[in-house]
Amino acid sequence: MAEKPSDRLPEAGDRIAKLLARAGIASRRVVERMIADGRVAVEGKVLDTPAVKLTDLRGVTVDGKPVAKPEPARLFRFHKPAGLLTAERDPKGRPTIYTALRNALPNGTPRLMPVGRLDWSTEGLLLLTNDGELKRAMELPSSGVPRSYRARAFGEITQARLDELIEGVTIDGVNYGKIEADLERGGKGRNNWIEMTLTEGKNREVRRVLEHLGLEVNRLIRTSYGPFPLADLPRGQAQEVRSGEVERFRKTLDRR
Repeated sequence: MAEKPSDRLPEAGDRIAKLLARAGIASRRVVERMIADGRVAVEGKVLDTPAVKLTDLRGVTVDGKPVAKPEPARLFRFHKPAGLLTAERDPKGRPTIYTALRNALPNGTPRLMPVGRLDWSTEGLLLLTNDGELKRAMELPSSGVPRSYRARAFGEITQARLDELIEGVTIDGVNYGKIEADLERGGKGRNNWIEMTLTEGKNREVRRVLEHLGLEVNRLIRTSYGPFPLADLPRGQAQEVRSGEVERFRKTLDRR
């Protein structure tokens, strides 16, 4: 029987997809697709499965190029303006966050991946990291990392109705977990500002939940993600989080 490329590779260590994500090559899911496409090799042997375990990335190549030693995890806060896609490129030619980041990040910044997404019209805090495993851990609903938003919504709403969201809600067969929602005082007319905190971060979750309550969202701002706030970071600007803060937060993720 012919020997497979994955035969005789070490069984100890971590899955290669995890190591490559940690090295900032791509997210774990994307790395698994790269392996399926035959783009990843170990000591010249093209892998046929993402189940391979390694203790380090020595001898690993992606598209024929050696993988560099992983850099320490870095995390950046970016104040995303409305009108940008959270994507590397757009077939329609619309501007992306990377268009703005070219001017917002210092020279020599490693490749960064967004932690979660903000849609085209949503603004506010977007975190970016070079560490695929940190990205994945922060995005997983099971990690319970809170995301907070301010939404301006048109329509009639009461605090009592918002309080019902603490039990979660099901919309069109999709279950949304616990949401803390508070109606800000001092609203004018039928435009209300609502503060919301959630931990799942499902696609368009805030908009869909508020629309389910009969509201029309006309502005949405993410104000924090985990312990990292938007604060007074200017729109379109980026700022690196101190390495000590990143490591302390990472340890809290490891304990979850």
